[in-house]
Amino acid sequence: MSLINTSIPSFKAQAFHNGKFVEVSDATLKGKWSVLVFMPAAFTFNCPTEVEDAAENYGEFQAAGAEVYIVTTDTHFSHKVWHETSPAVGKAKFPLVGDPTHQLTRAFGVHIEEEGLALRGTFVINPEGVIKTAEIHDNAIARDISETLRKLKAAQFVAKNPNQVCPAKWKEGEKTLAPSLDLVGKI
Repeated sequence: MSLINTSIPSFKAQAFHNGKFVEVSDATLKGKWSVLVFMPAAFTFNCPTEVEDAAENYGEFQAAGAEVYIVTTDTHFSHKVWHETSPAVGKAKFPLVGDPTHQLTRAFGVHIEEEGLALRGTFVINPEGVIKTAEIHDNAIARDISETLRKLKAAQFVAKNPNQVCPAKWKEGEKTLAPSLDLVGKI
């Protein structure tokens, strides 16, 4: 079953954020756009490249009114040390959420039972707590956060313009489509 257009589950988790331990919950995500980025585990070889990519684009997410949350199956304590010891992860200004109980990885369908780790999953969630995009793939394939930013902006656009759709490769400011019978078979 798809998670698209479903509400996020009720949850509470601990995170390391800007030098402090903080609680992150479903209530934290509501009220603004959120991007959950699941990764297998801290202290791996590929995950820091994704954290660094997110950190380098974080200003654009903030400008779009969105918060980024990196989630791994580790504890918030591990995330503190990861942030302090990895030059790439040290750039993160967003919450690094621990999911040692696997509550979130299971709820979002990214948990690998036999490994106790997460698949690489990315979810864009609207201010009402409804999942608008979902991407899940093999752990050997790292993501490009600019594509997540593009999807966030597309989700925001269609939320403000319910009679429009964003065509393939749409970027902010480009032409959209107004679905109608007149377009069928003409594109």
